[in-house]
Amino acid sequence: MRAVVTRVSSASVVIGGEVRGEIGRGFLILLGVGPNDTPKTCKKLAEKAVGLRVFRDAQDKMNLGLGDVGGGVLVVSQFTLYGDCRKGRRPNFLGAAPPETAIPLYEQFLAECARLGFPPRHGEFGADMTVASVNDGPVTILLDTDELL
Repeated sequence: MRAVVTRVSSASVVIGGEVRGEIGRGFLILLGVGPNDTPKTCKKLAEKAVGLRVFRDAQDKMNLGLGDVGGGVLVVSQFTLYGDCRKGRRPNFLGAAPPETAIPLYEQFLAECARLGFPPRHGEFGADMTVASVNDGPVTILLDTDELL
């Protein structure tokens, strides 16, 4: 699994003109699922993502986590994180998991975030979404379970 975790002042996802999820301060997490991902990798990624300590403390050091700042989580499925651009100009997405594999793991990721105390707002798997964010810092962290396990 791959995640792009962005520290935000606010973020939202709109589907069909309707706001489906929005947060104030917290993390916007773009989540991609690969074909070899498992419930174990999903759990590990969720723990790593919501456990990041990237909010500034009183000494201006990135030392605080989501819980310390009362942050929220917005998760958006993003198969394009598996785009392969090595050949030509148009990426292929053959490295992304098919929906029958990806949807249960996306849903598990949402459940894991909630289990960890951060019930996420979220988009809809496979939907055409408009995502807005006000990046804070900016701080953007790339996580890949191939490198975490």
